Amino acid sequence: MTQLLKALPDLVRLIARLVGDPTLPRAAKIALAAAMVYLASPIDLIPDFVPVLGYLDDLILVPLGIWFALRLIPPEIVAEHRASAEAAQNRPTSTMAAVAIVTVWVLLALSVGWFAYKHFSQ
Repeated sequence: MTQLLKALPDLVRLIARLVGDPTLPRAAKIALAAAMVYLASPIDLIPDFVPVLGYLDDLILVPLGIWFALRLIPPEIVAEHRASAEAAQNRPTSTMAAVAIVTVWVLLALSVGWFAYKHFSQ
């Protein structure tokens, strides 16, 4: 289970790269898109509030859709995109850039709050 959770971000990157590839067969793109839409959709075959069965359909249908799509894609294209997804994961990250972005967002939120307080509190 731990290995599956560790592989999940790589799988998401792979799917995103595959969907963006113009050389992929249309059926594979439709299968990938359908699996992702079903995963994100609040409408399920079995509602999620039903104990156990509510999540079981997600655990079966989404991997089945991904598996079906990957069977339609030539293995060399999957290997190429998997390698590029792994290379993208190994890129260096910038802590200073993250701090700068968070600082800008905090300052923006404070400015909006101050503006709202000044103009709407009277």
